[in-house]
Amino acid sequence: MGAAWTLALRDLRGGLHGLRLLFLCLLLGIATLAGIGSLSSALLAGIGERGQSLLGGDIELRLTHRTATGDERAAFARLGRVSESARMNAMVTRRDGEKAALGELKAVDGGYPLYGTFDLQGGGDLQQALADHGVVMDPLLAERLGVTTGDGVRIGAQAFTLRGLIALEPDRAGQGFELGPSVIISQRDLAATGLVSPGSLVRYHYRIVYPGDTQPAIDGLNAAFPDAGWQVNDRRNGAPGLSSFIEDLTQFMTLVGLTALMVAGVGVGNGVSAYLETKVRTIATLKSLGADSRLIFQVYLLQVLLVAAAAIALGLAIGTVAPFGIVAVIGDVLPVPPRMGVYPLPLAVAALQGLMIALVFALWPLAQARVTPAARLFRARVEADRRVGRTIPAQIVLLALAVVALAVLTAADRELALGFAGAAFGVLLLLRGVGWLAIRLARAAPRPANPTLRMAVANLHRPGAATAQVVMALGLGLTLFATLAVVEANMRAQVDRTLPRTAPDFFFIDIPKTDIDRFKAEIQATPDLKSFEVVPSLRGPITRVNGVPSRDVKAPPEAAWALRGDRGLTYTATLPEGNTVVSGAWWPADYSGPPEISLDDRVAKGLGLKIGDTLTVSVLGVEVTARIANTRMIDWESLGFNFVMLFAPGTLESAPHTYMATVDVPPAQEPAVFARIARAFPSVATVRMSSVFSQLGALLTQIGTAVRGMASVTLLSGMLVLIGAVVAGRQARSYDSVILKVLGATRRQVLAVMVCEYALLGLATALVAMTLGLAGGWFVTTQILEFEWQLPLGLLAATVALGTVATIGFGLAGAWSVLSARPNAALRSGSGSF
Repeated sequence: MGAAWTLALRDLRGGLHGLRLLFLCLLLGIATLAGIGSLSSALLAGIGERGQSLLGGDIELRLTHRTATGDERAAFARLGRVSESARMNAMVTRRDGEKAALGELKAVDGGYPLYGTFDLQGGGDLQQALADHGVVMDPLLAERLGVTTGDGVRIGAQAFTLRGLIALEPDRAGQGFELGPSVIISQRDLAATGLVSPGSLVRYHYRIVYPGDTQPAIDGLNAAFPDAGWQVNDRRNGAPGLSSFIEDLTQFMTLVGLTALMVAGVGVGNGVSAYLETKVRTIATLKSLGADSRLIFQVYLLQVLLVAAAAIALGLAIGTVAPFGIVAVIGDVLPVPPRMGVYPLPLAVAALQGLMIALVFALWPLAQARVTPAARLFRARVEADRRVGRTIPAQIVLLALAVVALAVLTAADRELALGFAGAAFGVLLLLRGVGWLAIRLARAAPRPANPTLRMAVANLHRPGAATAQVVMALGLGLTLFATLAVVEANMRAQVDRTLPRTAPDFFFIDIPKTDIDRFKAEIQATPDLKSFEVVPSLRGPITRVNGVPSRDVKAPPEAAWALRGDRGLTYTATLPEGNTVVSGAWWPADYSGPPEISLDDRVAKGLGLKIGDTLTVSVLGVEVTARIANTRMIDWESLGFNFVMLFAPGTLESAPHTYMATVDVPPAQEPAVFARIARAFPSVATVRMSSVFSQLGALLTQIGTAVRGMASVTLLSGMLVLIGAVVAGRQARSYDSVILKVLGATRRQVLAVMVCEYALLGLATALVAMTLGLAGGWFVTTQILEFEWQLPLGLLAATVALGTVATIGFGLAGAWSVLSARPNAALRSGSGSF
């Protein structure tokens, strides 16, 4: 091994011209993976570090509809200091009644916040601001209402004075999805608003300071109050929804980054092959002097590893510092401040994946150089002995499997990671086959009469042509780009086409039972009313499945969500529109028997439930056990009232509850309806769907930008492979260019041949990528997202144009020096070397 090191280092003194492509491709892939992993780790560490402030305590217990009992409060107090708050949706109206907006109302006690700092713009103390019917709110809500500090607002039946605008709300990110901006009042004023009535959707939060191990304390509370129906979190994961979102987004970006690294691997293979072409005479000389194949293999493997190590080291350095730059640019839009630092695990994973992929693609050309006889090396550069034995292919397969295994083991959703990696490798092999087929078709095609086109076609199948490698690398990048773009286009089309057509103009929430008749009369008096639907509204968690506590039920992700937290509940005698009975039978309209429910068919299948099984639901602290009478397929796209569980008549009517309503009116009537309901029913929360669609459109635009940005990394890797392939064949192309010039061809004619060649190569690659991207996009859209399919013709045309133009541009960039080759130098050398 010492001799191999000596020869490898001496040979590298001549420069790394042939290994620059290997370096650049690995650098891009490693930097992408390391940057994604580092930023994700910083965000998750930020959540973990701020777990107490995001949660609002060391332990949090959430109850819906009801406050904690005296015994429960006493148990909380025995653990430590307690802070109580309540949250609900509420309309906030300017005192003159001219403007109203939906807000997320939070009523807090004097101990809030237990952890973290609550800041007001311009300073000030929160508790002082809330005294004497004071209120503070998010600046966005104040802007919507057109109010400033000192102005009056009304929440429900109570008038308030705006005392400040929120600058920092420490537990905001941990609260999950909210329909409106925050508005905070004192808990002393909550009752005066009149918003809390039997059945109102109020969520009560009890935060506890408990510096010790939280799990025994939580277990003790659950054991003491097994039927409490609360949701418990602790400081170990102060924002579970946010953590899950970051993990899912990280997994997606990591898989896309891994695909970019696979494309870079093709460039590694091309780079090693090109480098070894420049070392033909050196290898032949070493073999003639007695060097065996093993020494040759070790020498150039060490060189590849040294360059790969340098690329990996620099890529890791870039990936480490990238989060600092990202935070400096867009830190304000991040959900939580990340904890900046160096995170060894994602860096180690990125380095290991990069090294293994480099070896996967480098071993084959290295093996060819090892087994090629010295005499053959002297005879020709373009010939290569394919007989490399069985050991190297076996090693390549094992390394490829190791790459997949590492991606799967480090993924949050291993099934998704395995499917993605399998699909990427499958597409890579398919594109390799397409490249091989393209060479065969170009060779078998009739000779075009046009000399420019004839020479361009000949260049696609000439000895040493990189057609197959370029189709494989560039095609994979374009395929991923096309797939993600097709999915995004269908998502946006679904929003633009389906939701505005099927969604109502308004959702009204928390309509008191005592006001329902008056509310109906007010809405029905609206001119040209299109539709109006009212349903009872309750909430409660599933506490038992066939008598087994829900926390002990092991369920797949597609059904487990139904067992977490509260579910919307209602009762009805008739099958709702857009619902179809799949199994069992719908109850009679005059049903009056034991409790029965109708369950979403997917949830039933995920939980392994059948007709006759039972579910126990806690309704306002009272457990109701009901038999599953039927399962339904629900049209969730309708955006109407869709419930996972529907109760038969006769069970929930006597329970305190509120109502929800949907209203569809002509566009000209929307402002009047909104203002009239806000004035007449201040306790009713009003959601205008137009604002929701606007926010959804903005979100889709941000997602689309992020998706295209990640896909562009893969596409850029493919472009590097193209440039590398052109540069690798520069000597042969330079010689061809010189011969053409000697025979009378002009510089423009030589350029025309190159443009035609790259146009053919780019068009063929783009058409294949478009077809594969279309198939992948169709599968994701229809089978995973279950959206209606729409063929995005404009997008597909853009993909073909992008692939063709990019191939021409980057191909010419790599071959530009060929046009400047001097005939006298070529004729003097006689070998095509310059």
